[in-house]
Amino acid sequence: MSGTQLTLTVSGGNAADAQTVVRALESAFGPAAESPGDDDGPSTVHTAAFTVGTENPEPGHPARSPLSAPVTVTVQGTPAAVRCAGDTLTGAFTTQDRGSVSGDQEQERQLLLEP
Repeated sequence: MSGTQLTLTVSGGNAADAQTVVRALESAFGPAAESPGDDDGPSTVHTAAFTVGTENPEPGHPARSPLSAPVTVTVQGTPAAVRCAGDTLTGAFTTQDRGSVSGDQEQERQLLLEP
């Protein structure tokens, strides 16, 4: 399943918070193919994309990271990638699960990450 994508949307917080979330996921997925930058301006939504290199990625173990404000994170991709991303984020932040939606071959999950 090499070459599949995990997409990430971060709303709330600022560009630095979005970058903190991306860095946490990089511990499991490697560098993001697309990532929010410092010059994203006053965006309220930041996006990133990861290429998932294996069918069953392993959760990363990033250090717990502070956020400046609560952020809502939506991850979308294969069920295994979404599960891995959720486990990685739960290990790095205080989280509340906001639900998930499953399709034929993709899943979407939303988490609230708290400072």
